Amino acid sequence: MGKILEIYKLGSATFKRCKIADIAGFTLVIAGIVWIVLRGAENQGYFWQWFRVPRYLLAAENGELTPGPLLAGLRVTLHITWMSLILTYVIGLVTALLRLSNSLGARLISRLYLETARNTPLLIQLYFTYFIVAPVLSLDRLTAAVLALSLFEGAYASEIYRAGIVSINKGQWEAAYSLGLSTFNTYKSVILPQAIRRILPPLTSQAVSLIKDSSLVSVLAIYEMTMQANAIVAETFLVFEIYFTIAAIYLVITVMLSQIVNLMEKRLRINY
Repeated sequence: MGKILEIYKLGSATFKRCKIADIAGFTLVIAGIVWIVLRGAENQGYFWQWFRVPRYLLAAENGELTPGPLLAGLRVTLHITWMSLILTYVIGLVTALLRLSNSLGARLISRLYLETARNTPLLIQLYFTYFIVAPVLSLDRLTAAVLALSLFEGAYASEIYRAGIVSINKGQWEAAYSLGLSTFNTYKSVILPQAIRRILPPLTSQAVSLIKDSSLVSVLAIYEMTMQANAIVAETFLVFEIYFTIAAIYLVITVMLSQIVNLMEKRLRINY
């Protein structure tokens, strides 16, 4: 028993040392990047004015703090992101099921959509949706942006879903059919629960990509965070300060999303 305790303590100490070394290494890398950026800007004669940035995050009106332009833009960014994310996953799942169906027409339609969405730039798709599709369907610019983002990201999500579904052993299908389950119930109760566990990490990466790609909707004059930053830079010439600030905000959002998904993965491992 004493030997086991010694091995456990030794393993715990080694793990702690590795963790401290990882944190130290990460800190050194970040410090090196910051030094390179500061040095490069200094060599170009750029004068940092970080003290002017807080007013664009929080503004004081009548003695109360209110969101500044950047935080107001962040609210729009998050609004676009959560709507696009839900629609992306729905489109991705439907497209994956169409590709795996026995219908030739469904497979052709899904293939045409996939090749078109994946092989054309998102910027072109945004313009096409806003200037051509939106007038026909009477969509406002925010809805057009959400639709374009969802169709673009949904094409990639569909391949993730398809890979997860085809990775399930054929014996699972045979067992489900032997129990008299329909194709719909087989997907719902047997196949998709197992597939989701396997594709959760790549789906998270797709969500991170969507969050970053949402900055492109600024070309439609939607005042999300990037558009607000462009307006501030044009007015104040605080180029590096403002863009580094919104980069940090994007980083915080994506890291938080990754941590939430990590917790979900742990829960799924425990439940299954």
